[in-house]
Amino acid sequence: MSRPQPEARSAYRHFLPITTRWMDNDIYGHVNNVVYYSYFDTVVNQYLIAQGVLDIHAGEVIGLVVETQCNYFAPLAFPQTVEAGLRVARLGTSSVRYEVGLFAEGEPLTAARGHFVHVYVDRTTRRPAPLPASLVQALEKLR
Repeated sequence: MSRPQPEARSAYRHFLPITTRWMDNDIYGHVNNVVYYSYFDTVVNQYLIAQGVLDIHAGEVIGLVVETQCNYFAPLAFPQTVEAGLRVARLGTSSVRYEVGLFAEGEPLTAARGHFVHVYVDRTTRRPAPLPASLVQALEKLR
């Protein structure tokens, strides 16, 4: 298996600027690794809400994260702005693989990149549910 490499901005379809916070930094002076997953969650859910396909309070289906992964290439630190790039790598019947690239503001290559997989389930039963057509339509724009 080859070693993961940084990617260019052109590999992503949607971008969201995220302001780092003082508390994002750890004792080593850079954004702590766990915060990167928060950025992943933020760009995905912001996109879905903006597209009108995620109702966090009353939607019939919800996405549960079942897999995550991240590779780190360069440090990010407060007070930088992070630009989160988003794409969809795979659309299944009830699952989606989102891929996210995190860029220091204005930088051409990812400081980190990774993915997470949502399995969509019925809000009440927590059993897998087919992706709603409106969600699929919004996600197709990111492929």
